[in-house]
Amino acid sequence: MQQRHPQDYSALMQIADRPSTTFVRGRGSYLFDEQGNAWLDFVQGWAVNTLGHSHPAISAALCAQSQALINPGPGFYNAPALQLAQRLTALSGLDQVFFANSGAEANEGAIKLARKWGATRRNGAWKIITFHNGFHGRTLATMSATGKPAFEPLFNPKVPGFVKVPYGDLAAVEAVLDAQTAAILLEPIQGEAGVIPASSKFLQGLRALADRAGVLLMLDEVQTGMGRTGSLFCFQHHGIEPDVMTLGKGLGGGVPIAALLAKNAACCFEPGDQGGTFNGNPLVCAAALAVLDELTGATFLPQLQERAGQLRDGLTQLSQRLSLGEVRGEGLLLALELGQLDAGALVAEAFAAGLLLNAPRPHVLRFMPALNLSAAEIDAMLQTLGRLLAQAQQR
Repeated sequence: MQQRHPQDYSALMQIADRPSTTFVRGRGSYLFDEQGNAWLDFVQGWAVNTLGHSHPAISAALCAQSQALINPGPGFYNAPALQLAQRLTALSGLDQVFFANSGAEANEGAIKLARKWGATRRNGAWKIITFHNGFHGRTLATMSATGKPAFEPLFNPKVPGFVKVPYGDLAAVEAVLDAQTAAILLEPIQGEAGVIPASSKFLQGLRALADRAGVLLMLDEVQTGMGRTGSLFCFQHHGIEPDVMTLGKGLGGGVPIAALLAKNAACCFEPGDQGGTFNGNPLVCAAALAVLDELTGATFLPQLQERAGQLRDGLTQLSQRLSLGEVRGEGLLLALELGQLDAGALVAEAFAAGLLLNAPRPHVLRFMPALNLSAAEIDAMLQTLGRLLAQAQQR
């Protein structure tokens, strides 16, 4: 690749280890820098770019809406927000929507909703059961709910009231559930933990337990929602319905919008309880409507499932050929266990080779490509990855 220009990054707070490259353009599965160098992107903003970079339908929706109305303010209705709320409730089976700007903000709203619901409808209950290695965001409350060990020493004292138990252990949930419990909150697939799926048995058991105990079951589908796992929402694979669900990341296809959805029985916010200056503005809602139009097309999910099968099969063949570990996940949210290979080093080597990958754990790669990627793009990624893995094993 060509030599990159030196950049001055000092004006940005350094909250992430970023390579010294500035991207200036994206199209589909590819990102480009100032010199025209291309990277095949299997991260897509951490599962954000549902339709890849700069999809024409999203660009057209943003352009058209920006010329009509961008933000009348949260104290007024706007047509795209109403349309998006109606479509999301119809597709999910939940009843009401609160729009937010990020998945963390949607989860923060779910925590507040559960606490108000517990205060008003469960005799003052306020605790929420969450899970080891779960991830729910970076606000103070969502970090407190998160079970990521690296978060434990940060920003203390944290928000109290989150009781953490092992993921997948129904007996452990039942053991800590008491009169002060308002809700159970979990990801149906733990993304940051290395793409760890919950079983249908566990999720169905949680649904039954929540019903018996009279508490809310809340699913964080910020990463798994919007087609990522092969169905529109991950819970649809498991024969359950949540009382509360959060969406983010892929909802706007790259535009910052998230959603908190709830059944009528869980909806207890009153005017003034919740809000946000930019929430549900028509610009971002127009983008989300364009994403939904694509996802609900007759051929989109079947083609996604075909590509997901191709990617899983290719990763499985690589793992078998190189004696690596498990391939797990659903749809186009997959992980590959690398055994003793250093996933972070491999991500850096892939970057140098023009491929963007993610390492959520020291020996795990995560794959989150655009949902409309091509078979040829999967083949190209697998070819590059296979070469890099073979080289790593020879060292």
